[in-house]
Parts: sequence; structure tokens; C-alpha cells
Amino acid sequence: MHAIDEPTLSRLERQYAQGLSSSEILDLFATHEVPLSEATLRKYVQLGLLPRSVRVGRKGKHQGSQGIYPVGVVRQILAIKQMMSEDYTIEQIQREFLFMRSDLQALSQTLDGIFKKLDGVLEERRTRGASVLVVREVSEARGLARELVERLGKIEARLTAHRHGATHAPGVGVSTG
Repeated sequence: MHAIDEPTLSRLERQYAQGLSSSEILDLFATHEVPLSEATLRKYVQLGLLPRSVRVGRKGKHQGSQGIYPVGVVRQILAIKQMMSEDYTIEQIQREFLFMRSDLQALSQTLDGIFKKLDGVLEERRTRGASVLVVREVSEARGLARELVERLGKIEARLTAHRHGATHAPGVGVSTG
């Protein structure tokens, strides 16, 4: 099985920081000669091994929307493929991927919701002269929240990688901002 090396993965994560469409994912894997079909991508999503895409509107009149996946799915797909090559069953892979991921995603979504509410209140009060100190505290809290979720994700990745010997475990998308 072909693989995508770490420098390339890092470059792709910077290049596609806003996410990738399913066709971009398929093209990326084809470019690197890693077999992946659209049906397999859909199946991984259905099995809960990959997050569902988020609909994002396209710029321009009557352009509709497009499903975008977080860039972290590239590493997740590679980890799934690695585990399958090591004869893991789908059930074993699901257990590995769902170890803490759903909890981390829920935490990330909860924090996102809190910060959206805070942003709304700050925007409302900005017209009435919101405290610079409060704005700074919210910004610092957002950074701490992002750092917390990232650290917990790294801990989970290490535990998961340690359990099955892979070099790259599945990650968790963290937006909190």
C-alpha cells in the first residue's frame, strides 16, 4: 500500500485548512496512488469512522452548497487503511476510532456554541462600549479551549496509536474560533 509521508500531510493540512470536498479527497489519494473510492469514503462516514461533511455555501449567485470535510480526514483514512492492512476488523477499527473522539467532538461543539454566544453578546455590547478587558478574556479563553481540545486529542491519538502500533492515529477537528 502506498502512503502519504509526514511532510506532505503537513503541507496538505496547511493548504486545505478550510477543509476538502469529497472529490478533492479522492483526487488527493489518487495523486498519491493510495486506493480510495467514493463508495469507500461514504462507507467510512456511514460507519462513523469519519465525520459527516458540513454543507458550505459557494460564493456567487445560484452556486448552491458543497459538502466539506475537515482536513484531518486524510490522516483518519490513512489510519483506517493501515489498520485494515494489519487485519483489524471494522468493529475493532470502530472501537479504536470512537475511543474518545465522540466525546472530544461534543466538547468542541459545546465550546464553539459558548463562544458564539459570547461573540453575540460582545457584538451587541460593542455598540455600547464593551470592556476591552472582557474582549481580551474571551479571546484568551478561546485559546485555552482550543489548546485543551488539541491536547486531549493528542493524548487520545497517542493512546490509540500505542494500542495498534500505527504512527498516525485519528485526529479531532477543533474549531473553537
